[in-house]
Amino acid sequence: MTEHSTTPTPHDPHPVPESAVDPGRPGTAPDTSVLALFGQHPVGRIPVLDVQPVTDGGDRPTRSVVAELFTVSATVFREGHDAVNATVVLTDPDDVEHHVPMTQVNPGLGHWQTVVYADREGMWSFRVEGWSDPYGTWVHDGTIKVRAGVDVELMLEEGARVLERALDEVERPAEDRAVLDAAITRLRSSALTPEERLQAGIEDRVRQVLAASPLRDMVSGSRDHPWWVERPLALTGAWYEIFPRSEGATLDETTGLWTTGTFRTAAERLPAIAGMGFDVVYLTPVHPIGRTNRKGRNNTLEAQEHDPGSPYAIGSAEGGHDALHPDLGDWDDFDAFVARARQEGLEVALDLALQASPDHPWATEHPEFFTTRADGSIAYAENPPKKYQDIYPLNFDNAPETVYAQVRRVVQVWIDHGVTLFRVDNPHTKPVEFWQWLIADVAVDHPEVIWLAEAFTKPMMMRALAKVGFQQSYTYYAWRNTVPGLREYVTELATETAHYMRPSFWPTTHDILTPYMQTGGVAAHLVRSALAATLVPTYGIYAGYEHVENVNRPGAEEHVDNEKYEFKDRRWGQHVPGREDLGGWLTMLNRVRAEHPALHWLRNITFHAAEDENVLVFSKHGGGAHDGSDRDTVLVVANLDPHQVRSTRLHLSMPDLGLGLGWDDRFAAHDLVTGNRWVWDRSPFVRLGPGYGEEPVHIIHVTRS
Repeated sequence: MTEHSTTPTPHDPHPVPESAVDPGRPGTAPDTSVLALFGQHPVGRIPVLDVQPVTDGGDRPTRSVVAELFTVSATVFREGHDAVNATVVLTDPDDVEHHVPMTQVNPGLGHWQTVVYADREGMWSFRVEGWSDPYGTWVHDGTIKVRAGVDVELMLEEGARVLERALDEVERPAEDRAVLDAAITRLRSSALTPEERLQAGIEDRVRQVLAASPLRDMVSGSRDHPWWVERPLALTGAWYEIFPRSEGATLDETTGLWTTGTFRTAAERLPAIAGMGFDVVYLTPVHPIGRTNRKGRNNTLEAQEHDPGSPYAIGSAEGGHDALHPDLGDWDDFDAFVARARQEGLEVALDLALQASPDHPWATEHPEFFTTRADGSIAYAENPPKKYQDIYPLNFDNAPETVYAQVRRVVQVWIDHGVTLFRVDNPHTKPVEFWQWLIADVAVDHPEVIWLAEAFTKPMMMRALAKVGFQQSYTYYAWRNTVPGLREYVTELATETAHYMRPSFWPTTHDILTPYMQTGGVAAHLVRSALAATLVPTYGIYAGYEHVENVNRPGAEEHVDNEKYEFKDRRWGQHVPGREDLGGWLTMLNRVRAEHPALHWLRNITFHAAEDENVLVFSKHGGGAHDGSDRDTVLVVANLDPHQVRSTRLHLSMPDLGLGLGWDDRFAAHDLVTGNRWVWDRSPFVRLGPGYGEEPVHIIHVTRS
């Protein structure tokens, strides 16, 4: 054997600790500090590897809401043949630990998992502990040897000693101690046969006691991984978007002049929004609007005298992001709007658009907040070939401390006036580290605040924004209009990114009107709202969707006569010949969502097959804790072709419908859209139309027949 010197020499700059060379001293663990020299973290006596779900190696928290179930998994194994086991340890905000046993899902390959949830909000953590299982080892070896007549007395005595250790080393209630005491006595009883003595040690009650409070040797834990638990609205909700200036706006047909809507007139719309079942009313910017380079109707570069301008060109002599447009009302009016919303059961979200018009007070008071070009002028916003001459983008690098502080102050103004959610305009054009700081700083005193990222951009940026704090994210849903596209994308959202990124599906917005929505008419609006409301837990509707507003500005994927540049009077509550009204449809969707907890969750989706490639089929079963969702299954069948009827046969994975259904079982299918009832098997035939009377969507409540 080669001798290893522990004395440093000029050629040995990193001496090897004595304990690392000869770690055999009883009661001492080897010094593993040397591993850091080679970039390694100790694996522990029982290796625990590949813990999931972990975000960026634990640098950012895994996310869930209260009662949301998700799976924790890890690879846990050991050398030799002794039994190994695993536990998830959850640490709550009061530093109290909760142990959840794990199950090996592929015996022999060491993959362990279990389902966990948090029962309250706050900063939690979780880790996986691997441990040697002396009782499991004895059960395996003792059963084989005793029944084979090998070392019978020795094995029975070893079993008794394992149970004695379980009594002495693990705290447990008196009734459980009595069970183990009785088993020890019987294991040592010469009046019983060897098989009877063995059974005393392996009977179900003994196994249950040891499973509830196991005897654990060589416990080795993974790192503690951060886990941020938030209120349910961070995952599940229905948003409704309005431009406050349009709610109550009227046109004088004689003069052609508009009277603007106000917070007071907009508040009169709130009962209807709440009546449709929405949870959040989202307001586009309500600040003063600049006059310099003001945009006119349909994004023209020259505004007419009475054109109101874009609310995204924020700031004028009347103030900036911390001020109200005087035409909308004063702070008493805004507070009254928020109070009315709360009275109707709605929370208020506000657009946070961090950009300024040339007239914004910041342009003169803080020119360092912007980028100055070579000619001394401030650079306006561009997204070539698009130009936004009425907007100056903020520069976060010239004076970061000052601009960070100003934005934080502005956000607090709106929180103090009752805003609990922020829809953030183009967050991908600002530094990620800024959002990480802002969201965390707000959460210290206001953890209830929810942030929605409007970032239609590259996947890595969308994911990064979610990782650093945005509770919800706009997605590519608007452009996913085929069965393969939706299946692939929603599967990604429900699995790969679900532990940190929560999607919000919007069929249209004030910026987006896809070709599918332009040409699909009523059927497109029916099916896309139904899918948005059922594929994921949070979705949003832009005002006017009820009227199937689907005419685009020529050459653009956005509405013509867009509210971004003018007033709009939708004449709510009035009958307009030839105009659609999908208000009842949206009310039905939100009622179904409220009544079926399976639709409140993201990670519980299963896709099924249809013979027609235009028919999307999926189900949601369970997914929550203590809310009845384990007994709730919803099956959705949708015709994605808005132009013609589709008839097809479905092929359902019956076990994935839950409720204990087998492949050959039949089930009761109650269509929540039409009220029709059928008895279906795994291959039902369906006919889905493109309009009323033959709806393009079945939303089926599945129960045992």
